[in-house]
Amino acid sequence: MSNGILKSESLQVLPFLPYAENALEPVISAKTIGFHYDKHHKGYVDNLKKLVAGTRFADMTLEKIMSETAGKSDNIAIFNNAAQTWNHNFYWQSLRPSGGAELAAVLQKKIEVSFGSLDACKKELAAAAMAQFGSGWAWLVMDSDMLKVVKTANAEVPMTMSMKPLLTIDVWEHAYYLDYQNRRADYVKAVLDTLINWEFAAENLGC
Repeated sequence: MSNGILKSESLQVLPFLPYAENALEPVISAKTIGFHYDKHHKGYVDNLKKLVAGTRFADMTLEKIMSETAGKSDNIAIFNNAAQTWNHNFYWQSLRPSGGAELAAVLQKKIEVSFGSLDACKKELAAAAMAQFGSGWAWLVMDSDMLKVVKTANAEVPMTMSMKPLLTIDVWEHAYYLDYQNRRADYVKAVLDTLINWEFAAENLGC
């Protein structure tokens, strides 16, 4: 599995947020970050540690656990908690205060070749985020030599489809409901306009 810029992730600790809990306000409130990071994200880490204790997965990285358990019905709980831990690690890096800034030239060119323009890319990301029925994720990925937008349900990850993730938007309700209630479109637009971390995407692309 190709996991982009994130280093091989241990499941033993909850990674630090890359910014303060209130750093993404007013788009995402400190209260939402507090519940999302301290309850949901931490819950996946804690559940995973319990599930793998005493098993062959206990000392594996998250990426290795996902690779070993993807599509295996007898290990679905382990995969779900490993993938959701990894997805959240990646999501926090996909956002930054004062995001949505100017793109690196190589990423800009790749986006223009793949989508026509940055606006077209953002529209596809927004459409994928809105089209995901129920819980899931919208992703900008590298697929072969082209960029694509894909959506995944629940804990699924692009790596199981041999795609390299560049950035993601969490569309599970706990990511936005305290701030936006059922207005997922408003949350997605605000993230894409002001918080999305194109530098992280460029680093994952290798720019």
